[in-house]
Amino acid sequence: MPTCRLLICLIALCLFYSTPVEAADLPALTEFKFRSTLDDSEQPALVWMPEQAKTEATPLLVFLHSWSGNYLQNNSKWQKEAVERNWVYLHPNFRGRNDHPEACGSELARQDILDSIEHVLEDANIDRSRIYLAGTSGGGHMAMLMAGYHPDKFSAVTAWVGISDLAEWHRFHARTTPIGNYARMIERSLGGPPGQSKEINARYRNRSPIFHLGNTGDLPIDLNAGIHDGHTGSVPITHTLNAFNRIARAQESPEVTEDEIKQLSNEQPLVAPQPSDNVSKTEYNVDIHLRRHAGPARVTIFEGGHEGLPHPAMEWLEDQLRETSWE
Repeated sequence: MPTCRLLICLIALCLFYSTPVEAADLPALTEFKFRSTLDDSEQPALVWMPEQAKTEATPLLVFLHSWSGNYLQNNSKWQKEAVERNWVYLHPNFRGRNDHPEACGSELARQDILDSIEHVLEDANIDRSRIYLAGTSGGGHMAMLMAGYHPDKFSAVTAWVGISDLAEWHRFHARTTPIGNYARMIERSLGGPPGQSKEINARYRNRSPIFHLGNTGDLPIDLNAGIHDGHTGSVPITHTLNAFNRIARAQESPEVTEDEIKQLSNEQPLVAPQPSDNVSKTEYNVDIHLRRHAGPARVTIFEGGHEGLPHPAMEWLEDQLRETSWE
């Protein structure tokens, strides 16, 4: 009988320690304020730190809120992945919703992300070779933009269904009368539609990742999109594929062809998939339609829509180790 009880206890302990953290059981995030080093304004962010971060070098996940959100947005699925790994989780604001000039990839917004990281580096023992950046949709836009402007600050970047070209995205949402809400938000952020003036065109270029991703160098960057996005979602997959092709050109690697982009954009499987496209479903738990590499970058088109998949993203990040330039 005692042996039986001991066995039951051991099984219970194994179940306890192997059960994933449920979203409802996540530890509370702590709000803090930091000063922008550009305009001296006070900006907010949320953070969670495991106890070990006080004494041991700990990875940091910086997760970026989406286009219409702010730092209070519920991204608990990503926090859950960080908590299960005992990583520090940072959720900065970078000027909130993308409907005013200070937001939408502005220099101020980009600096907010760097300043919030600096604050965490001062408060915790962060492993400088494991500082990761992730984002979905508008967060994917900002993750790609930061990868292009500040590749030295991150060990790896994963971006899901992100916007890579603001002018193209404006055109996509300006096809209707009246124009769509996202097109209106872009105009409020950048001062008008593309083509209205040289100054406005410069803003579109400045804040569109497609023009800066050639600078990523040896930064591991993971680009992802669901094949149905742009049909059932708001961001056509061309944004992800064109972003990858920009990196591929800089890496002197093969690009995804126009015919392949057309097939996938029509929600059709590739007529002639390459060996690299034959990826086991178990990795993402859905079918993979395309997987290509260019140096340290990769792109994946998966069976899905406008969504991020936190678990495969974090599995990929966990394998990346790269020193950053933080002191």
